[in-house]
Amino acid sequence: MGTTLVKGPKFSLIELDVDLFGGAGGLALGLRSAGFSPIFVYEKDKQACETLRYNSGPGGTLPVTVFEGDVRDVGWDNLRRRVRLVAAGAPCQPFSLGGKHRAQRDERNLFPEVLRAVRGVEPMAVVIENVRGILRDDFRPFFEYILRQLEFPSLACRREEIWQDHDRRIRRHQCSSGYLPEYQVSWRLLEAADFGIPQLRKRVFIVATRADLPLYKFPLPTHSRGALDREQLDGTYWERHGIKGPSVKGRRTGEARLNGTAAWLTVRDAFFGLPAPSEEGSALNHWLIRGARAYAGHGGSRLDWPSKTIKAGVHGVPGGENSVTLDDGTFRYYTLREAARIQTFPDGHHFTGARIHVTRHLGNAVPCLLAAKVASPLFRLLKPLVQVEADHAAKVSSLSTLRPPLSEPTVRFDVEGQELRESLDGGCR
Repeated sequence: MGTTLVKGPKFSLIELDVDLFGGAGGLALGLRSAGFSPIFVYEKDKQACETLRYNSGPGGTLPVTVFEGDVRDVGWDNLRRRVRLVAAGAPCQPFSLGGKHRAQRDERNLFPEVLRAVRGVEPMAVVIENVRGILRDDFRPFFEYILRQLEFPSLACRREEIWQDHDRRIRRHQCSSGYLPEYQVSWRLLEAADFGIPQLRKRVFIVATRADLPLYKFPLPTHSRGALDREQLDGTYWERHGIKGPSVKGRRTGEARLNGTAAWLTVRDAFFGLPAPSEEGSALNHWLIRGARAYAGHGGSRLDWPSKTIKAGVHGVPGGENSVTLDDGTFRYYTLREAARIQTFPDGHHFTGARIHVTRHLGNAVPCLLAAKVASPLFRLLKPLVQVEADHAAKVSSLSTLRPPLSEPTVRFDVEGQELRESLDGGCR
């Protein structure tokens, strides 16, 4: 299908990782931090590719191989069975609460391309990130359809077949005698602040592992609102920043159960160590942006609380968004570097292009640290298996005949996914 964008040397059986819709590199940075490498990043936005290439150079933050172009034009056959991981922050606008809500009817719905890549390269694992809006009642049937496809991706959608008919075909196959899944699928709605990101940002993560591999388990939260409330009440937070805290008389104590978690990180925490913004451009992408206006329902983020969600803005960033109210009561936009800090990009990661481009890339990015927290247990799960696969491949005369042995199905979802799994099985009864 189309023209392949991948040209280069031959690889061993399992040697590389693939990041679709790379954007400015948030997901790829998290994957690399977790141990995944080398990474092939695919992105069609020209300005995003310039940012990726800038940071992939000598001494850069993200040494990846960048392929500029539409993933719909990529042929995956030459990477078959050489890929450990396919990761995709699929475009979220079709399912965003602030978008047009067209879901599977939206031309930007590229989930079919994610599944085509999975069929094409047969990876050991898949990671998908998207907005929480995909769980809305109107979109839920399509979300469940995505999960069913991931469980058995080789049963592809036929030409001109609508997704509802394809879904029914998958259900019938799953209910057939002797059915064995190809992948085990888990999903979770995660709050970024619960994992050390100084931002309130809820995102859905889907992780699929090949059926003959151990089941992936999502990490537990490491940070909590209750711990931040406690630190602000006992003064620890204010002492750390060298400032006088507000009166706490009559203040609520927040969550009682801390479970050994650290405090949520705040905007003030994110800004720590940054110089004052400059009036002009800087290597840090850290200059003042004029024109911020606050109005009812769109006030700025508070310094001593996690930031509101960093947004891309389809028609620009509306009043009050991506902004902060400072100690002196003044109100301004975040600088691009401050927004990058809140998205946990390293300071050495430079963003190229005009503000409108960088704002869009930052708002669409997966927080680097959140991606790392999700990917780290997956890397630990896969790492000892890569050499086993390579040793086995040496004994096989033809890669085209190699198929993974399938174990007895043990498709289990975590707490949030269990109810969904029961609904998926309902058609078999």
